[in-house]
Amino acid sequence: MNSNMISIIIAFVLYLSFMIVIGMRYMKKNETSSDFFLGGRQVGPWMTALSAEASDMSGWLLMGLPGLAYLGGMKEAFWTALGLVVGTYLNWLIVAKPLRKCTIAFGDSVTMPEFFTNRFKDKSRLLSTISVVLIIFFFTIYTASGFVACAKLFNSVFGMEYHVGLLIGVVVILVYTILGGYLAVCATDFVQGSLMFIALIVAGLIMMVTLGGPTEAIAKVGEFSQRAISGEFGAEMQAKFASNQEYGVVPIISALAWGLGYFGMPHILVRFMGIRSNKDVALSRRIATVWVVIAFIGALLVGALGTVYHLPGILSPSAAETIFSVSIQNMFPAFIAGIFLCAILAAAMSTADSQLLVASSAFSHDIYKGLIKKNASAKEILTISRIAVLVISAIAFIMAWDENSSIFGLVSYAWAGFGATFGPLVLLALFWRGATAKGAITGLIVGGVTVVVWHNLQGGIFAVYEILPAFILCLISAVVVSLLDKNKDPEMLAEFDAFKKIED
Repeated sequence: MNSNMISIIIAFVLYLSFMIVIGMRYMKKNETSSDFFLGGRQVGPWMTALSAEASDMSGWLLMGLPGLAYLGGMKEAFWTALGLVVGTYLNWLIVAKPLRKCTIAFGDSVTMPEFFTNRFKDKSRLLSTISVVLIIFFFTIYTASGFVACAKLFNSVFGMEYHVGLLIGVVVILVYTILGGYLAVCATDFVQGSLMFIALIVAGLIMMVTLGGPTEAIAKVGEFSQRAISGEFGAEMQAKFASNQEYGVVPIISALAWGLGYFGMPHILVRFMGIRSNKDVALSRRIATVWVVIAFIGALLVGALGTVYHLPGILSPSAAETIFSVSIQNMFPAFIAGIFLCAILAAAMSTADSQLLVASSAFSHDIYKGLIKKNASAKEILTISRIAVLVISAIAFIMAWDENSSIFGLVSYAWAGFGATFGPLVLLALFWRGATAKGAITGLIVGGVTVVVWHNLQGGIFAVYEILPAFILCLISAVVVSLLDKNKDPEMLAEFDAFKKIED
């Protein structure tokens, strides 16, 4: 083992140890379930914003998106990024403040399933049960993508066997999530979000300067694309670049539709619920929007410019998702490279920890306490939550075992699942007085089934990203059934009217 590799290993060990220390620091602050799941609703604007965006932008930001741009998919990457930027801003602008107020007004709800139950006065708790099932199902898939990113990073940087790297990543994420809860997740995400931001910008700028500045760099990328399409770099690269040149209306609509997902992401929505004050939302929105815009620019630069920056290296489509890690290792001294490489680990960990926490809280709070043992103590709920984290992680670990798993593909499926089921319900819950429990239950079922079915069909109309048709059908079915439901709960209507009168 050479000195460079030792330096990188030291950087990784220091970083991972720091994450665990943060978890241990916040362990004693979890006295109630609200503390463990929402940090007692006392998280400041900077930590809220950066933790929200870090948990949002999983390993696909530093691996999947640059890899797509590297393979000539700049158009798809751009439109997807644009949809996500718009979605991020609108989510903070439209949903953040009303959701915090509404979750407090309706029974001081701690989880999204509990919020739906309280908001729609669902005495059957069927709405809560379906919500938990969807959360666990899609978050297990989403968490698996984070585990895959960790494993691929260890494999590409250290030459470590994929499954060994997978195990190391899972263990570290589990330790600080189980120990520290929401505050630990927010604190680690704040650090990880900052690291991701700096790493992307620095890498993109160095590439641009090295290639002769913006104009020269763009010209070289264009020249590379033509050479790739002509077959100079092999048939596989030729096919990839050629297919990405044909980008019509349907793909653009599908890419922009990613923005709809934000309205239904539990691990992002929970940040709105946990922020310290409604007055902090505006500052958090600005911080989050700036972070997202600049981070996406950096990711697109790394991918697009990486095609010519590394010639004749990389090129293989199967290795495209390692473009960022390879770039960092070539740019910096070993120890500094190790620190920046931790940004990839940060991206994967910051999403996986948030999803594990939300999924476990949904099970322990809404299924265990809500249905199995209603008089469960706060300590017992915390114990069940930690057990749930272990179980969900084990399932996600099994799903991530295949080293050919696609980070982007796993994220895409889970993103559609949440956006198309919870998204319409959140909007209806906050802005429509007439929405009912029956309508909400119907919407969840229709949206969830549409995502699963649409995802597994191909060609023709099914080329459209499943989030769009599922979101529309979920919204329509929820509205229609609510309108047909004549038994509006007077208590629900009175609470909604009272909630609307609450000042910021």
